[in-house]
Amino acid sequence: MVEERIRELASEVGVELPPVRVSGDDPVLPSVFRVGTAAAVAVGAATAAAAALKGGGSQAAVDVREAAIAFLDERHFRIDGVAVDLWAPLSGDYRTADGWVRLHCNFDHHRDAVLRALGLPADTGRDAVERACAGRTAVEVEEAVTAAGGCAAAMRDRAGWREHPQSRAVAASPLVHLTRIGDSGGPRPGAPRGGGGRALDGVRVLDLTRVIAGPVATRTLAAHGAQVLRVGARHLPEVPGPVIGTAFGKRSCHLDLRTPAGSAALRDLVAEADVLVQSYRPGALEALGFGPRRLAGIRPGIVCVDVSAYGGRGPWAGRRGFDSLVQMVSGIAHEGGDGSRPHPLPAQVLDHATGHLAALGAMAALLRRSTEGGSWRVELSLAGTARWLDGLGRVGGAATPEPDVTGMIEEMDSAFGRLTYLRPPGTVDGESPYWSSPPPQRGEHPPAWW
Repeated sequence: MVEERIRELASEVGVELPPVRVSGDDPVLPSVFRVGTAAAVAVGAATAAAAALKGGGSQAAVDVREAAIAFLDERHFRIDGVAVDLWAPLSGDYRTADGWVRLHCNFDHHRDAVLRALGLPADTGRDAVERACAGRTAVEVEEAVTAAGGCAAAMRDRAGWREHPQSRAVAASPLVHLTRIGDSGGPRPGAPRGGGGRALDGVRVLDLTRVIAGPVATRTLAAHGAQVLRVGARHLPEVPGPVIGTAFGKRSCHLDLRTPAGSAALRDLVAEADVLVQSYRPGALEALGFGPRRLAGIRPGIVCVDVSAYGGRGPWAGRRGFDSLVQMVSGIAHEGGDGSRPHPLPAQVLDHATGHLAALGAMAALLRRSTEGGSWRVELSLAGTARWLDGLGRVGGAATPEPDVTGMIEEMDSAFGRLTYLRPPGTVDGESPYWSSPPPQRGEHPPAWW
């Protein structure tokens, strides 16, 4: 199944990928969903794209167990032996008058929006939030929190989500939607400043993403040799663990895109970039003057990768969302818990799969640019990945024990301390991708290429 699905993805993005040697099979993680298959397909396709860019008959391989374990990245990440906390106190699932709702409060402004929507004071604890949710329907809480600028998701079953207008909008788009957005003349090499030994040596990537899916995409590109510069800002909040754990192999600068100076600095970076990956809500970066066509005008031949929660079309196109919320609305959490209470996937599967699929899309666009020319846009959503995972079928894996991670744990010194992390999965010509530098401190570097 894995090899066939990789071929389907290659056809979808319009590239020819070398065959991928696949070992292992589902189940790997405790789930009725084919999580191992999804991981192996996403990782395998991205690895095959790296092999294609490297050329010279390079071969790709992926192990189902190792790909699935890589999706447990946050669980195994340590700083000086200490695990990082991924969830804020008010984040989680709450029983409502008719079911369940999930609230995402990891960012302070999202927590504050939840409390405003529920009519609660700023110092409210979890018990009061539970009582407030219990007196409302799940959709009432979802809509009130969303209207207040927060993030919430009512638990829906699979059939209910399939009938939702946003689900139909997601179904109308390919999983990895690759389109040409401009004419940059003739073909351009995939790695225009090459000369090294890895597939993406010389490729410059701007990373305007946060949390997990987008950062995993750019971290994957870094593991295959790309120069990745993360563009954040001092005023934007971050979740401490993931912002470190997804920053291996990157540099980090701060720019305030609301200011003329910040906007000008980003234009200068774009003018010499090959790929820009962004996870702003659909339309938000365009409102700041950096929509795909504007980027193609600044840098003909650029590849623009857009990662969102619910996609760029439909009534929820601008809605904030995260992996755990998309699991709730799409029926995944409902099915995992037999409808009695939410039961999520055993990993942030939608985030990680979308991240690797976004890396595939970026590399596929570079491959097509090298033969066709043009500027390219790649669009993916967590909701699209959820639909794809659902379509992979089921496996009797609910009672599967946690996998042994022996052989996948590595360590590296950093400014934060000694880091323990999972190495990148997949191989090209028998060699694993790797990160050549530890995570930087936020805003450590100037907004310049090196």
